[in-house]
Amino acid sequence: MEEKMRILITGGTGFVGSGLTQAFTREGHHVTVLTRGGTGEKRSLPMGASYLQGDPKQEGKWQDAVPGHEVVVNLAGSSIFRRWTDDAKKSIRESRISTTRNLVQALSGSKGKTKVLFNTSAVGYYGAGNEEELTEESSPGDDFLAGLAREWESVASEAGAFGERVVLTRFGIVLGKDGGALKQMVPWFRRGLGSPLGSGKQWFSWIHEEDLAGIYLFLFGKEDVSGPVNCTSPNPVRNKELTAALGKALGRPIFLPAVPASVLKFVLGEFGSVLLTGQKVVPKKLQELGFQFLHPDVEEALRDLTS
Repeated sequence: MEEKMRILITGGTGFVGSGLTQAFTREGHHVTVLTRGGTGEKRSLPMGASYLQGDPKQEGKWQDAVPGHEVVVNLAGSSIFRRWTDDAKKSIRESRISTTRNLVQALSGSKGKTKVLFNTSAVGYYGAGNEEELTEESSPGDDFLAGLAREWESVASEAGAFGERVVLTRFGIVLGKDGGALKQMVPWFRRGLGSPLGSGKQWFSWIHEEDLAGIYLFLFGKEDVSGPVNCTSPNPVRNKELTAALGKALGRPIFLPAVPASVLKFVLGEFGSVLLTGQKVVPKKLQELGFQFLHPDVEEALRDLTS
């Protein structure tokens, strides 16, 4: 019988964290969701999950509970999907680095009780990839997101000094029913207002939420796997292909011209430039391990998520 584990999640009330909590509890694992919110702000949790009060950006009593879990999944971090003012960049960085540093400090007292730290990173680690196919062995980029990812992963990797297995999950854009990119895109597409961004030729590395949960469950039992793991579909697509696939899934043909690059940069600043570059990332390590994707094709994935 598969071992049932106690899993602590930071950022567990967000879009990705809520989905993972549901997936983990369905498999019989117990999930503890670390939350800053008061009792009145908490969402209902599935059976097999509970809340732990605490702010992961601050040291506190919550850290004493960390060693009581075999798995820690660190998802905490403020959204990057906004205009990057100096204050926004500071918030994006501190929400990730402070939380991770406090988790690592808490793990220093685990004495082998905690088996693995899954620290969320992103394919932004690779910077603007252009046409290059990027794997876990590819070099990091040199822009803001790449520098943030390098620092974030470096802090998380310090847990290795306490005997922890550290897995650095580099997410592509997570496509799901109840949040994330699709929640922003679908209303516009349903109105017939969907269109590519810029040239539309930039690569888009993505993952279906069901496959993301499957990756975690798969890696729980892979005790020899550590370091970076690209959590993306094996079939990245160009922005114009994604746009066409979503329009087709919703029965809304794409007829509007592309959003000009100059408009994106004017409205979103530096973040707009990120949307215009993208990366062609493939999950080499997962493929070598034999992980089976349920939704490797973007057309099928979008039909599933919008049905």
